[in-house]
Amino acid sequence: MFVAITADKYLARKDIMHYLAIEAHIDYLIVRTPMSSDELVDWINMLLQYQFPKEKVIIHENIDVLNRCALTAIHFKEYNNQDLFFKQRFPHIQVSKSTHHSRMVAEAAQRGLDFVLFSHIFETKSKPGIAPRTTDEINAALQYDIPVVALGGINHRTIAQLPNGFDGIAGISLFEKDNVAHLDQLKEVWHAYV
Repeated sequence: MFVAITADKYLARKDIMHYLAIEAHIDYLIVRTPMSSDELVDWINMLLQYQFPKEKVIIHENIDVLNRCALTAIHFKEYNNQDLFFKQRFPHIQVSKSTHHSRMVAEAAQRGLDFVLFSHIFETKSKPGIAPRTTDEINAALQYDIPVVALGGINHRTIAQLPNGFDGIAGISLFEKDNVAHLDQLKEVWHAYV
């Protein structure tokens, strides 16, 4: 599973063109920005008008946008407990969550969530001075019956160093800057991993 995450910025038409270009190489796109609900609705509707598959769009925490765009997937922060409400009340909605501790992965599995992002696996510029998860922390997180997607510091070099057991990779810069040829190479390395 390859999960692209938008950069924390105002998205424009050029971002739509980029995600359209790499769409065949990703399974999901988490839309996480500081944009207002109205701006997000406009951007997502434009993305969908360009034939980006709706089932690949995951909105980050914005229930209003989920409903207004008739999306089928939402992603929550680690300590946002709305995921439980969503899975119980709307079982047809795909619900995922960010996690940083194995106990949160266990909780997500118990709640029947569809997958979790677990971070950060390697050193990353977005978390300066914060140590990555240890091997013990990673192994503990991978023991539960839920797909676990690795996030943080993953690139063409580090992907081969991922501990065994992850169900996918996620990233912001990994998918923001790479072109199709680089993503093809990344897929080859990933298939050798799994």
